[in-house]
Amino acid sequence: MKFTASHILSIAQFERVDIEHIFQVADRMRPYANRQKLTRVLDGAILGNLFFEPSTRTRISFGSAFNLLGGEVRETTGLSNSALAKGESLQDTARVLSGYSDVIAMRHPENGSVAEFASASRVPVVNGGDGSNEHPTQALLDLYTIQSELKSQKRNIDGLRIAMIGDLRYGRTVHSLCRLLCLFNNVKAVLISPGELKMPDAIVEMMESAGHEVVISDQLEPNITDVDIVYSTRIQEERFQSQQEADLYRGRFRLNNQIYTKHCQPNTVIMHPLPRDSRVSANELDVDLDANPNLAIFRQADNGIVIRMALFALILDVADQVDAHARPVNWYTPGR
Repeated sequence: MKFTASHILSIAQFERVDIEHIFQVADRMRPYANRQKLTRVLDGAILGNLFFEPSTRTRISFGSAFNLLGGEVRETTGLSNSALAKGESLQDTARVLSGYSDVIAMRHPENGSVAEFASASRVPVVNGGDGSNEHPTQALLDLYTIQSELKSQKRNIDGLRIAMIGDLRYGRTVHSLCRLLCLFNNVKAVLISPGELKMPDAIVEMMESAGHEVVISDQLEPNITDVDIVYSTRIQEERFQSQQEADLYRGRFRLNNQIYTKHCQPNTVIMHPLPRDSRVSANELDVDLDANPNLAIFRQADNGIVIRMALFALILDVADQVDAHARPVNWYTPGR
């Protein structure tokens, strides 16, 4: 695809060569993300960070990625704090705010809302999550994490065996990741969830059409014995009609160190898009896994910075100029 000035709305935009290019640029961003070098390649550029649904990691990660490239960030958070609460349309909001920004990152609770916004925007828009539909940058950082973790085992994404666990009906992160995996070869996906929260049929059919093996189950322990990645998700309580309905499924699939040691291979990587629900009633990933070197959830979160830096650099056509604007960091950075 042509990255310059393009919206990033869906995994469907990408071919495998595009993914490989993004990952190569992300690798080049790591010294800047780690504060080993400083660049001002986007000095004067403005990111409009529009998050109309609660977010911590994604919102701050987008902003930090833009700042690390030298740009400025302007934010709005929550529908109630925006003109949308006064009845303004997404299109009118897009026409106005795109005049204030060079690129926009957006999250919204309704499926298809970011694409609707982008249709009226005068600048590129990056989808930070639209309802239960897609979360393309999360899928990219997830796949980048998978590639990075498997590399130490001298393996790659082709031939991947992955178990996805939890709320697969509403979990937009796994929807986008499954779409992305369709660009690769010989993947086995074990989809573990309550029957009511199973992966949408359209995504299962897409994976099977790509030649992948798909196993659907509501049993955890027998299905995590021979996988490379265990990818856990929380119950997406904000997608349910009531808290009581969400509570019916909370805590159904819990992974702790005892279960991991008994059932998983010694090098099985543990992933989660975060936030993990650590309440007693849920506790899908126990804190006793925190000392396990295969727990990659915080490395996964860190990878969001380099992926989003790469996307901004590609969209604004500065990927080849980053190093020319580099200089040493002049503040103390632990581990530098």
